[in-house]
Amino acid sequence: MAAGGAVLALAAVLALAAWLWRRRQVAAGGAGRVCVAVLGDLGRSPRMQYHALSLARHGRDVALLGYLQSRPHGDVLRSGRIRLVPVTDLWGLRVGPKLFQYVVKVVVQAMQLLYVMLKIDQPSYILLQNPPGLPAIAVAWLACRFWRSKLIIDWHNYGYSVMSLSHGRNHPLVQIAKWYEKLFGRLSDYNLCVTNAMKEDLWVNCNIKAVTLYDKPAAYFKETPLELQHHLYMKLAEDYEPFKPQYVTESVSGSGEKSAFTEVDGSNGQVKKRRARPALLISSTSWTGKGPLKDYYNGLINKLHFKHIQICTPWLEAEDYPLLLGSADLGVCLHKSSSGLDLPMKVVDMFGCCLPVCAIHFECLHELVKHNENGLIFRDSDELAAQLKMLFLEFPTLEGKLHSFRRNLHSCKQLRWDESWDQTVLPLLGQNE
Repeated sequence: MAAGGAVLALAAVLALAAWLWRRRQVAAGGAGRVCVAVLGDLGRSPRMQYHALSLARHGRDVALLGYLQSRPHGDVLRSGRIRLVPVTDLWGLRVGPKLFQYVVKVVVQAMQLLYVMLKIDQPSYILLQNPPGLPAIAVAWLACRFWRSKLIIDWHNYGYSVMSLSHGRNHPLVQIAKWYEKLFGRLSDYNLCVTNAMKEDLWVNCNIKAVTLYDKPAAYFKETPLELQHHLYMKLAEDYEPFKPQYVTESVSGSGEKSAFTEVDGSNGQVKKRRARPALLISSTSWTGKGPLKDYYNGLINKLHFKHIQICTPWLEAEDYPLLLGSADLGVCLHKSSSGLDLPMKVVDMFGCCLPVCAIHFECLHELVKHNENGLIFRDSDELAAQLKMLFLEFPTLEGKLHSFRRNLHSCKQLRWDESWDQTVLPLLGQNE
């Protein structure tokens, strides 16, 4: 019985090997095709979506591989050159020690990811986001060896530094992850990273040569016209109380519709901002929207009794997010890097909308936020409170620091993603390949 089972298993392995060998032999070359992969939610991976769109814009066929939990941007869905390749998110075992559960999950993820990467049409490049890199980097390298493709790693951070937040830097798992990341990171053909600080660290500590590709806003991150602002506020007011008009004491011509921030003049149909409107502040956090800690923080928020402040944690469609940023008065960033080497992409989006920012300090933040030029940097809650009080003292008059920061963002003429990508990534791929 056992011998028969062994024979069947051997036959299955040989059949799989033969199928893989045939796929490799008959593959029609990978020129023009790129696999863009992230072992995470594609809808919440804007930089990898931007990569896919840039590749498609230059005539490449793209297999965009990852979890399909959130809806990707409409431009990705409408592109005839981008094909979504779903990967199932594995929740792992619920029995046995946590270390055993983690090891089993990594092994199963590796087998699943390798199967998906070998099932797609042969790519000339695999462009992989890191983190998460365990087991994705090793699997992508193996797939590249099979397909005779080149591996590009886009370093957003270090996976081991993220892991150390919950386990501590000296935990054996963290040390193994660090060793793994350095070892397999060196096997890539090309490397991108998000800051010059990370570029230097990759070279000094990992002997990995990388090119800095700063996060840049896509073209649709811009100031939102007043009519679109009003439409968005009215849409959000259907589900969220803070967007509804709180006081109807102002004299308005006719009986135009109102939101908390805008109103339509009934006499001429023109949209205008309400004179006594509140300030709209957008906070960049990881627990809002559908974040795993949303319910916990909403519980804390509900226990607060503010007189002049309302807190709202909406979940926005991908197309509505830039519209809300382009309508806001100030952004607040609470992102702190686990490695001190990456930058908050949401601040990049805010600056694309000419939205000034107050951001919490960490090591390389100066590569993005210039204190007293395009925003303010704070170190604790007291400093943030003082900054908010100063910035909104004369609100909503168009004077003071807030208006000055917005004017500076208008005049800086920053590169957009497309121009930056063409200058940095396109030469790596070979324009005439």
